[in-house]
Amino acid sequence: MVLAAGLGERMRPITNTMPKPLVKVGGQAMLDFVLDRLADAGVERAVVNVHYLADQIERHLTSRRNPQIVISDERAKLLDTGGGVVKALAELGHEPFFHVNSDTLWIDGASPNLTRLAAAFDAKAMDALLLLAPITTNIGYAGRGDFTRAADGRLQRRDDHETAPYVYAGAAILTPAMFQGAPQGAFSLTRLFDKASEAGRLHGLPLDGVWMHVGTPDAIALAENAIRAHKR
Repeated sequence: MVLAAGLGERMRPITNTMPKPLVKVGGQAMLDFVLDRLADAGVERAVVNVHYLADQIERHLTSRRNPQIVISDERAKLLDTGGGVVKALAELGHEPFFHVNSDTLWIDGASPNLTRLAAAFDAKAMDALLLLAPITTNIGYAGRGDFTRAADGRLQRRDDHETAPYVYAGAAILTPAMFQGAPQGAFSLTRLFDKASEAGRLHGLPLDGVWMHVGTPDAIALAENAIRAHKR
């Protein structure tokens, strides 16, 4: 599943007339970057949710053949990161699935990170496996991190007054079982991450490469510079 329904408010004024997933970085829409990575990982079918300026995203996706696109329409009500998945569960099926923000960008290291996630995922031990970026080696992120990570890969959310070494990089593998008993309507996926963490079933995998946080117009140039430097 690819989340493409957000309002992109921090990316204004660009997003006054264009949905954030279609904002270009290095000549490519961020949404296409994500879908290309999924295709490279062998994903044949992707559910993309839409809300803000949804017609633009749907038109943009009509030409894609790999992966096949299924639209989850949230025009009537924006359902946030958790509610959007609940609405799309019937399309996602019964097996673990990739869950990726449409505005997350990264430069892979020696091995593709989505392939690494798939290889590391263990449904017997995990409800979710999150791709993590170190807060000290990324482009455009200046926050205090999200998680600490134990030696066995289990995650614990940082306390409000603390700094954590890892930030969620916007890509994960989730299990449908994680959403059993989830509320209807709009809610944040962090609620279910916290529940999985309490049960010892929230795990993380450090990203191999460089993560780029493109949250504002100024961050576009930083990401493009990193991409150009990597191609030299």
